[in-house]
Amino acid sequence: MPSTGSFSPEQTRGLGLPPVASRRERRSAELRERLFRSALALFASKGYAETTVEDITEAADVGKGTFFNYFPSKEHILMAFGEMQLAKLESVISEAQKSDRPMPEVLRTLVLRMTEEPIRNPAIVRALLQANLTSVPVRGEMLRIHDQNRRLISRLIRHGQDRGEIRTDMPAEEIAQVWRQMVFGTLMFWSLVGDETLVARIETAIRLLWGGIGKKSQANSAKKIGTVKRK
Repeated sequence: MPSTGSFSPEQTRGLGLPPVASRRERRSAELRERLFRSALALFASKGYAETTVEDITEAADVGKGTFFNYFPSKEHILMAFGEMQLAKLESVISEAQKSDRPMPEVLRTLVLRMTEEPIRNPAIVRALLQANLTSVPVRGEMLRIHDQNRRLISRLIRHGQDRGEIRTDMPAEEIAQVWRQMVFGTLMFWSLVGDETLVARIETAIRLLWGGIGKKSQANSAKKIGTVKRK
């Protein structure tokens, strides 16, 4: 089972911080990241509801007041996590739109990047679900992030449709929603098991879903409809 210990800085980069130059700015960025990583580790090991701000500051070895210099509440830790995932998604999609890589490869890379550490930890996924169910502020912010997520993936799907690789008899937004449900559902079921099978589960789901959204499936659907009409 994946470890629920502290996450490395490499696993939690992309918090939306501006470039830092001075020693004071670097120190501030390091403290914010330390609090962020400590909070995620505690959410994974103790659960979101059970973790207090004092727990986080103790794990990060900083004073309690320091926490509020960076995050108004522990809910804002998860909001920062959501923004981190969103920035990662936007980066992958922007890169994909500039390349000539086949869409199945692009979509596979997208899902694997979005499910890498720190979310490749069943306890983190369960903590995110717990927060969405129990915290109104988190749920509201996550709905906003989910909406942006949907728009970005719809943009990628339209790109695939324009290239003639994805079926066009369904709106890009609808295909994007199904794709997001696949990723979310795979993560949720895997988090209940908590084993090392996430990548294999993702690979299988992508392969099966591509069979339904690839351009050839549109032709196959039309052929079936035509066959029915001739009977």
